[in-house]
Amino acid sequence: MLKNMLTVRLTSSEEQELNRYCQKEGLPKSQVVKEALALYLKKNQNAISPYEAGEDLFGIEGSGIKDKSITYKKRLKQILNEKHAY
Repeated sequence: MLKNMLTVRLTSSEEQELNRYCQKEGLPKSQVVKEALALYLKKNQNAISPYEAGEDLFGIEGSGIKDKSITYKKRLKQILNEKHAY
C-alpha cells in the first residue's frame, strides 16, 4: 500500500551508481533508498548538537561575571572614570 511518495533529485553519477548497485544486488531502487534512509535516521536520532557536546566546557575559564556581555559599556565607563578622575 503506497502511503506517501517522495521525489529525489540525483546527479547523473549518483543515479548511475544507484543503478549499478541495484542491478548487482537484484534490488529495486525504492528498497535501497528506504533502507539507506532508515539507517541514516537511526544513526542520527541520538546525535547531540555541538553545544551539547561542549556544554560542560563552556565558561570554565570565565571571569565570573555572568552578564559581562550585557554590562560591558557600564563597566568600561566606570573603569575610564576611575582612571581619569582628577
